[in-house]
Amino acid sequence: MTHVLRRWLAVFLSWVKQILRRWLARDTKPNRWGRQRPAPPCRGFAQPKPTWVKHEVIRLKALMPQAGCRTIAHHFNRRWQFRRQMTVSKTYVADTCRKHQYLIYTVRRKLKHHVPRPMPCNRVWGCDLLVKTDRHGQPHLALAILDHASRACLRLQRLSDKSSWTLLQEVIQVVKRYGRPTFLRTDNEAVLVSRLFRIGLWLLGIRQQRIEPGCPWQNGRVERFIGTVKRELRHEVLTSSTDLDLKLTVIRTWYNHDRPHDHLQGRTPAEVWAGIDVFAAKPG
Repeated sequence: MTHVLRRWLAVFLSWVKQILRRWLARDTKPNRWGRQRPAPPCRGFAQPKPTWVKHEVIRLKALMPQAGCRTIAHHFNRRWQFRRQMTVSKTYVADTCRKHQYLIYTVRRKLKHHVPRPMPCNRVWGCDLLVKTDRHGQPHLALAILDHASRACLRLQRLSDKSSWTLLQEVIQVVKRYGRPTFLRTDNEAVLVSRLFRIGLWLLGIRQQRIEPGCPWQNGRVERFIGTVKRELRHEVLTSSTDLDLKLTVIRTWYNHDRPHDHLQGRTPAEVWAGIDVFAAKPG
């Protein structure tokens, strides 16, 4: 009885071995009609991203150092999903930022010290709002308008209220004094994109440039100027709105006439606006 069981077990194992061999060789062994069976689709690893994707992620992280991986992935996909049909995940962004931390630091330094292209004065103005709180906890709103070419502060004025009509009146005052620019670059705040403000700019012959949502670096000149103003206001405590008006006037005078600018080759914004080169060789 034991001999018979061993024999049947050997036959069963031989039959199983033949089935496994045929199953493993199903891609190369022809069928009964002599036709070669097609090979199954290869399921390898995904193709690596192009090099420009890595550089764009590094640039976005350098521009937004406080942003998370999900935010950077959203910004990348909003910009390149329809232009080049390319998207990234937050995992890819996290891996890229972890592997290239020094490169991100280098790109941040290059962006900080990058000298912009020269342009004529009074062509593009940057406009933005700033808020400063006094010692009583009362917030005060101010308007800043900056010329892109000369970095001259054309307007730094406290506002009585936050309305489109008030902002339009301030822009009209600046145009009366310094002339009309070609473009006015603003963010997407409600008072700056309202119908009244846009119609007023159209009547003045000014074209509005609106930055993309969540991209403050596209209006970086006036954002940097507001940072300088807030740093100077931090040294002293504000007591009232009149005190704020006085301090804003002092800061504007100091910024335009006394403070040399690095991107202006050591000249002040007032000298660049007036076309004065203090480093030029004097005749005689």
